[in-house]
Amino acid sequence: MFEREENPQGIKQADIVVGLASYQEADSIAYPTEQASLGLKKHYGDRSSAILNCDNHSPDDTEHAFLNTPTEVPKIYVTTPPDTPGKGYNFENMFRKAVELDAKVLICLDADLLSVTPEWVQHFADPVLDGHDFVNPIYSRHKYDGTITNNICYPIVYGLFCRNTRQPIGGDFAMSRRFAEHVLLQPWHRTTEEYGIDIFLTMNSILGGFKTCNTGLGAKVHKPSAPKLGPMFIQVVSTAFLTVLRSEAIWKPLSDIQQPVMYGLQQMDPPQELTMDRAAIEKNARDGFAEFQGALEKHLSTDLYRELVSMFSGSAIDITADQWVTIVYDMIAAFRDAADRNTLVESLKGLYFGRALSFMNKTWEWSTEQAEEEILAQAELFHKRRAYLIEKLDAR
Repeated sequence: MFEREENPQGIKQADIVVGLASYQEADSIAYPTEQASLGLKKHYGDRSSAILNCDNHSPDDTEHAFLNTPTEVPKIYVTTPPDTPGKGYNFENMFRKAVELDAKVLICLDADLLSVTPEWVQHFADPVLDGHDFVNPIYSRHKYDGTITNNICYPIVYGLFCRNTRQPIGGDFAMSRRFAEHVLLQPWHRTTEEYGIDIFLTMNSILGGFKTCNTGLGAKVHKPSAPKLGPMFIQVVSTAFLTVLRSEAIWKPLSDIQQPVMYGLQQMDPPQELTMDRAAIEKNARDGFAEFQGALEKHLSTDLYRELVSMFSGSAIDITADQWVTIVYDMIAAFRDAADRNTLVESLKGLYFGRALSFMNKTWEWSTEQAEEEILAQAELFHKRRAYLIEKLDAR
């Protein structure tokens, strides 16, 4: 939903559009804006282009920080009305404006990126110009960065949709106009308009039969989202579960894992450093389990629930990968008929922290490469046990 547009140069058409989604990014948006302009001029100087900032009516004057950034490429600013925050709203505006501009390529970037380079533009645009409809990023990430990705989104996409898309909620994507038009017509849930947008895009690119690929970008340096309480977990997981349940007929017959083509960098930079507080994560796990124990008893398999009660009443939390698969699949099945879906997802949060903690404890002394093998092994287990979820859904 547009409330207002600023288009100082009156741009009506652009072959390649770089879109920056923002909310209160006045202190950071200049850098990705500059890098986008440099990349567009360096690699696609013979094509028309524009940089589009889709904002949530930021009170910190993100608008003028963006428009006043010196660039050779023309800029357009679009905002939602006041009091409508949500990354999904910005993406929806971005898709509509890219279609209006008749763009062949739309590149979507986070506005807080510190590691974006002009080459990112090429790494994203070339696959679309080469015939792909949706491009997922591949970053080198700290082994404990992206725990929602590692423990929920990646294994669900791998296990149920049979696609080895390693960063399904990476935050940065590229797409064709054809896919932008398609995704605008899909059913958007309230959580899709917020942080659920990234998993919504990845899942719909697969479910819609579009040609997808990955592109290597090196390290992603930004404001990290290590395990934390807040709306992101609810919005991402709710959108993922909803999309899985709405598309049963499409993913159930799948079997073989597809490996997307890899563009861009083939060797990654060292990952961003993170500091983890395992004591805080354990407290979140125990508090969450205690608060929602009644809901978990209703939604989880009886034997599994008993194992978890025994575990959380003891001294050590150690949720195995096999237990985690059962937890997630039980919750997806319960989500379909749950009277209060928000509470169901909230009840999963403590176990999510418990699984993140268990993974950290196991891999604390491991290299990034060793930890990555463990993450892949968990995803493969989701695939191996996909019949468990199918049986539960069919039984209902």
